[in-house]
Amino acid sequence: MTFVASWLAAAEPGPMLRAFLGSPAADFHEIVFAERISGRDHWYGNFGNYCEDSAIPKRLGFKYEDGVWWAYGEGARLCGLDLRTGKRRVLLEDARGGIRDPQVHYDGRKILFSYRKGGEHAYHLYEINTDGSGLRQLTAGPDDDFEPTYLPDGGIMFCSSRCKRVVPCWRTRVAVLYRCEADGSGVRAISSNGEQENTPWMLPDGRVLYMRWEYVDRNQLAFHHLWTVNPDGTGVMVYFGNENPGGVIIDAKPIPGSGKVVASFSPGHGVAEHMGRIVAIDPSAGPDEAKSVQPIGPEKRLFRDPYPLSTEWFLVADHAGIYLMDARGKTELIHAPAAGSKLGLHEPCPLRPHAREAVIPSRVDVTQATGRLVLEDIYEGRNMAGVRRGEIKKLLVLEQLPKPVNFSGGQEPLTIGGTFLLERVLGTVPVEADGSAAMELPALRSLMFVALDEHDRSVKRMQSFVTLQPGETTSCVGCHDSRTRAPHSRPPAMAVNRPPSRIEPIAGVPDVFDFPRDIQPILDRHCVQCHQPERREGGVELTGDRTPLYSVSYWALVKRGLFADGRNAYGNRPPRSVGSGGSPLLGLMDGSHHGARVSAREQTMVRLWIESGATYPGTYAALGCGMYPVQFPAEVVTRRCGSCHVETVKPYPGMKKLPHFRFGPKPAQPLIGDASEITFIRRMAYYKYGEAGPHQSLCNLSRPDASLLLRAPLARETGGLGLCRGPVFRDTGDPDYRALRDAIVDAAGRLATGRRFDMAGFQPNEHYVREMQRYGVLPKTVAAAQAIDFYATDQAYWRSFWHQPTTKRKGN
Repeated sequence: MTFVASWLAAAEPGPMLRAFLGSPAADFHEIVFAERISGRDHWYGNFGNYCEDSAIPKRLGFKYEDGVWWAYGEGARLCGLDLRTGKRRVLLEDARGGIRDPQVHYDGRKILFSYRKGGEHAYHLYEINTDGSGLRQLTAGPDDDFEPTYLPDGGIMFCSSRCKRVVPCWRTRVAVLYRCEADGSGVRAISSNGEQENTPWMLPDGRVLYMRWEYVDRNQLAFHHLWTVNPDGTGVMVYFGNENPGGVIIDAKPIPGSGKVVASFSPGHGVAEHMGRIVAIDPSAGPDEAKSVQPIGPEKRLFRDPYPLSTEWFLVADHAGIYLMDARGKTELIHAPAAGSKLGLHEPCPLRPHAREAVIPSRVDVTQATGRLVLEDIYEGRNMAGVRRGEIKKLLVLEQLPKPVNFSGGQEPLTIGGTFLLERVLGTVPVEADGSAAMELPALRSLMFVALDEHDRSVKRMQSFVTLQPGETTSCVGCHDSRTRAPHSRPPAMAVNRPPSRIEPIAGVPDVFDFPRDIQPILDRHCVQCHQPERREGGVELTGDRTPLYSVSYWALVKRGLFADGRNAYGNRPPRSVGSGGSPLLGLMDGSHHGARVSAREQTMVRLWIESGATYPGTYAALGCGMYPVQFPAEVVTRRCGSCHVETVKPYPGMKKLPHFRFGPKPAQPLIGDASEITFIRRMAYYKYGEAGPHQSLCNLSRPDASLLLRAPLARETGGLGLCRGPVFRDTGDPDYRALRDAIVDAAGRLATGRRFDMAGFQPNEHYVREMQRYGVLPKTVAAAQAIDFYATDQAYWRSFWHQPTTKRKGN
């Protein structure tokens, strides 16, 4: 790139800046900021590598190197600007590097920041004296460390991709909270989140405020809001917004003397480089009060990196430069890049000393493998209407498992519109008669709970996760008690009068379920005799035959709504609406449905499969491969099926009109005349020919002639089902019938060659192998003919994150 000087000539302050400089808040005269290439992916996609090489990384990445695309641009400076004179100085410059996230030390003499040296891929933490001398590297390694903040106990908290995982609904690396000592030693994970965390910043009371993105069996686009944590990692708690879907609340910092915080409210699913409307948030009304968000910036103007100088003055930035903003949203540009510069201006902050926040004593004991959690009363919760006291007998403990790779923004092939992540079944803990529970849980694991009744059916599901630090003892507060209600008296919880319960494993079941391996054999024994292509009792097929993405039976269970997995909605669902308590499938296996009665163990298997997300594969090696959509002959489908099932739509601006299958409201009719399928397809909306839409479920790649797409329109007297008006095809010799069949056979051939995770000879794709090698899970050299046990590889990958107790206790 051409490294262009990016500053304006020294200029006289404008009227707003003059007013600020004359105010009590102007107890400094210089700001520091970073200049770098701005990212062009999501707000989190500005570091590290993409895990695959499709058209999307090619479009959003900046360079292809070492076999992958990289999400960062090259060229950066760390600068200072004198607000009184307009004079700018360069503290550090690297024409191929990256510089970001400067923060001034408490003593005002040094600056902490993230720096990626030219020729290297990873950001690391550095310090530099405010005069530009004494550059020193604090952290090292192959992973990215960025967004650091000084801690009052002398340590540093930061975000890091040392967690070695990928965004579950995208292709870029995840970074979560870590901490280290002042010299960069003692790096320790604070979080176990499977998703992104950003912009930690100190609150006056000693807690760390940060953005946490999570979606445990709920919508991936809606929950990226503010949480707090103690500097040692204990006491994780929602701060604001986790019950209100929408927007990314990021770059939050306390407004001096107000009890409020300023933040960027990035619209929708978030904008590149944290761009958003500048808002002030007052948490005093509780974490769920939407009216607590008060806009500061103009409604249609997006900024980034807000820094509160007082209740009246803020620094903000955008593509045009750095601004001073007042409390009414009026702005004045105070520094801009020169014409032609490719570098954006980021993260302005005042160069001045400031007081240390309160120091919260550490409660971490790294010699311990577990933490302890007390739940005072499970019945004192949100959306618990109709749950009787004494009804809940135990808690099922699940663990959310991070992804090493991912290849799309959807769930395929893990689920059909359900969860994005696999979940591990750990076991159960008892709930006392008064609703209390006390448990000892593994530290630094993302755990969630399902409340079970006396029949082990789900009553209520936790659609978030909790992480305990080693040695931490904490209680459930915030989900089961309102923080806007005065404490109410109750007898001491029964569970605290005994030692905490250890998790009781469930014997004879896998910890991570795999539908073809664990559930299909149960259907084969008890269901397929009636629900196969030759009989299709009730219009249902439950064979394990493979469709282009899943199996015939998995599609059928989803389309018929036979299990309840939350459907990627907004969470906090009513009792018995998610999990086994809301799943009709179990009721069809108790002997009441034409004598189909599974064994107790089989019922447990099906129940736990549902509770753990009802996924299709039980391995992440299935991602990005084994999917072979049928490429439908568009002209044939339009001509022979179009009067009922096809219309031309314009899915989104900029995309040319294409013929689509439409399954839903009139005049278009469902391809199969089954009401439950109509309901399902209406939710799925429109799908192009060849995409992985519901119409692909009608294609049987194991037995092409058994495909419902062929049999439904074929006359009964020639072996079809005759479900379509007409019928459409009188016999199998119809050229259009043959064209459809040829398309299905073609996909079947591609599947037979490429294979799927549940087929003999399957091997993970190159991206899974490469990333597992980068993570140190697989050896650096894997022979082309060497078989990889991908189930064991996944388990080794997950175990690599488990906390290993040390022999020496260290407080932080």
